[in-house]
Amino acid sequence: MRLKLCWKPCVGSPVRREIISPFCTAADEGITGTSVQKRDDFKRMLADSGRGLIDRILVKSISRFARNTAECLEAIRQFRANGTTIFFEKENIDTDRMSSELMTALYAAFSQSESESISGNMRWSYQRRMERGKHNPQSAGFGYCLKDGKLAIVPEEAKIVRFIFESYLSGASRRTMVKQLNATAGGKLWYESAISYILTNECYVGDTVLQKTYSTETLPVKRHRNKGQREQYYIADTHPAIIAKADFEKVQALLETKKAQYTKAQQKSRFPFAKKLRCRECGSTLRRKEQKGYTYWCCMTHDADKRACALLPIPEAQIQQAFLRLYYNLKHQGSHILPDLITNLQSIRERKFLWSVDVIELNKQIAELTSQNQLLVTLREGGCVDPDIFISKSNKLTEQLRAAKQAKSRILDQDGDDTIPCTQELITILKRGPETLHDFDGELFGQLIDKVIIESNTSLRFRLKSGLELRESIERTVR
Repeated sequence: MRLKLCWKPCVGSPVRREIISPFCTAADEGITGTSVQKRDDFKRMLADSGRGLIDRILVKSISRFARNTAECLEAIRQFRANGTTIFFEKENIDTDRMSSELMTALYAAFSQSESESISGNMRWSYQRRMERGKHNPQSAGFGYCLKDGKLAIVPEEAKIVRFIFESYLSGASRRTMVKQLNATAGGKLWYESAISYILTNECYVGDTVLQKTYSTETLPVKRHRNKGQREQYYIADTHPAIIAKADFEKVQALLETKKAQYTKAQQKSRFPFAKKLRCRECGSTLRRKEQKGYTYWCCMTHDADKRACALLPIPEAQIQQAFLRLYYNLKHQGSHILPDLITNLQSIRERKFLWSVDVIELNKQIAELTSQNQLLVTLREGGCVDPDIFISKSNKLTEQLRAAKQAKSRILDQDGDDTIPCTQELITILKRGPETLHDFDGELFGQLIDKVIIESNTSLRFRLKSGLELRESIERTVR
């Protein structure tokens, strides 16, 4: 016998909902309606429906069922496929009627908008608290624990934090500290990333930085690390310090010094051709070799097994000479060719945008919003929507429609391909450059060239930053 189940508010709790039947009971705590993934009993009800145990579900309103439009419709379709119908009391919508799905989508969109509005108000409130310097910690990092809603020092962990700072100031590397800590950690493994996090975390001097992460404003809500997208707030002396501020500042200065030294060493060891030369035959990157006072660039596959690739080592001087010839041709002939290339690219771009996926999707969105607006007008004329609600929802739909049309206009006006600006930049670089290069210029090479494909032992192809490819010969003097 199939069970008849319904959603019903529990006595004494306006939030908690449960399924009532003579045979089984399940509960949905209603923590959030924005995502089905966080509602275990909702998923269990869906599974029971699939097993043929549920005929009909009664829901107070669509906002109680789900506040995510996409998931709301998907759940309704799954229930209907299982032979389970749903009746929404407040909206007077019965999914047993095929014509009700469009109305369900409309009301679900309104519910989603309401949920996003509530979330926005909460974010605004939290933002104001941060601006006023108010901080209520919800979690504690290593070295601290929460005690009566405030951060308190954990002596055993604080000892390790002090050890890390003292060791780094004394010259110990992060790798050395990891080995020492893992030898005495009692099963807990340490990593260099954890050491770096502790050394740069201002919480150990008793200060707090708010909004290190932020949540997206649209559903589904996701958490992201704040890398400058949102303003951050620095609050001093929010909790007891483990490390003195003077020692913390010394560590930060030492970290910056080592970072600068590392960057300088990288730049010193970098060569203009590094990672830019590629063998066409096997796809390997060429690497630099010095032999008898000469510099060569060798295919790594050929260097490992000469039978696997036939590309011979190329003297660096020959690649440099090929670039000098390329530059001369670009300087004296490119001024006529490159502007025509930009004109042709602009014409192609305009035709491409007519069939852009983004434009097509926005056209669908505009059509859907227009349809929803027309449906809302029909419901208003039939007396199904309160005038105040009609005005509010109509204004929202109008705003969404305006935003969609503006987004479409921006796409049609913008250049989604960087070929044109790169070509324009190429023209600018050539205009500023000398008439003739007598010696190889590594900086100019880096500005113009993206990749060099070695096609054979006698030919190579330069790929410019604009994407244009030009072939030059290799005039070998050494074999």
